[in-house]
Amino acid sequence: MTEATGKISFINHQKDYAMIEYEQSGKKKTIKGIINEKVQAGQREKKLLKKPHQYIIGDVVKFNIKIADRGDRMMATDIRFMYNTSLDELLNKAKTENRFTGYLKMADGKYFIKEIGSYLFFPVAFSPWQILPNEQELNEPVSFFLENPEKKEKITAALFTNSYIPEFHTAVKKYKNKTLIEAEIYRITSHSIYLDLVNNKILAKISTSDLDPLYIKKLAPGDKINVLITYLSKSRIVVKTVNDQVGFNNMG
Repeated sequence: MTEATGKISFINHQKDYAMIEYEQSGKKKTIKGIINEKVQAGQREKKLLKKPHQYIIGDVVKFNIKIADRGDRMMATDIRFMYNTSLDELLNKAKTENRFTGYLKMADGKYFIKEIGSYLFFPVAFSPWQILPNEQELNEPVSFFLENPEKKEKITAALFTNSYIPEFHTAVKKYKNKTLIEAEIYRITSHSIYLDLVNNKILAKISTSDLDPLYIKKLAPGDKINVLITYLSKSRIVVKTVNDQVGFNNMG
């Protein structure tokens, strides 16, 4: 078994494998390696990895070279991430001009953006109230920015141009105008009261700890209570009752 260092040149997200370019005896070679969660879990047990890594094109990695189980080719095993200068360059740019161009892709039912210059893939963060891109929009150039650039393991891409369901626009209008909403209760638990704010599309919840227990006992699914939206973003909504303010993080 031989240890080598190389750079990931291609990733198949559906089949969880990567192609790694490296040099051996002065010759450029390419080798395939599996990078799925099961393999990484085994590496963590062997203490080869401290935490899972979402591999992207441009990652410089260390790996071992061995004969595949079928014995017909060589393969990369024990792949370990070292660094990625391409990603660092994008992150430095994001500090001053967080605007990039890429191509919208889909792999394994999830959306990604491939940055046009580095070919790095970033998962796309969508709002639960957003209209998702259709097949005709895939592989087309889009403008995007990076979210959570200070935490490499949590970086996502967000589109500059988005479309939302009509109910979200209704909620935004009610939020801006501070309009009282007659919300319908659709579920009650010991901890929360779940509310339908707009046409069963914009949902929220209030904590039972913020309400009078005697008042809660009188409530049942189908009842309506008045609330105000006090905060609304593409992923989070906060509502308050007439007398008690409570928060709600999007239920996803």
